[in-house]
Amino acid sequence: MRAALEGVSLGLIDNWLRHIQDVRDQHELCKDTTIDIDIRWKALCELNVIDQVRNIARTTIVGHAWRRNQNLTLHGWVYGLNNGLLKDLNVSIVANANIDEIVRLSIANVYSGYQF
Repeated sequence: MRAALEGVSLGLIDNWLRHIQDVRDQHELCKDTTIDIDIRWKALCELNVIDQVRNIARTTIVGHAWRRNQNLTLHGWVYGLNNGLLKDLNVSIVANANIDEIVRLSIANVYSGYQF
């Protein structure tokens, strides 16, 4: 995450970092170098989880499960290595949910959760 945030090239892993860099590029919070690096790093972690939940919700596998009325809910959480706590990002998606609205609200929560 830190390499993606700082734009550091690490070789082959750069292919996996590309999506995280795309998330970084979509959010001023992550690009604003006047904001503390630790805040930007934590925000990028959370924004990436939110984006991944959106991506998973749009997969054919999940779509097929929901069309078969399977009880499937996607949740976005971040595990804190420093304290061992799970942080719920309030990005839980079920069948027929308004994915874009849930993601928008979750992103707004990330932005409001950090003091500058």
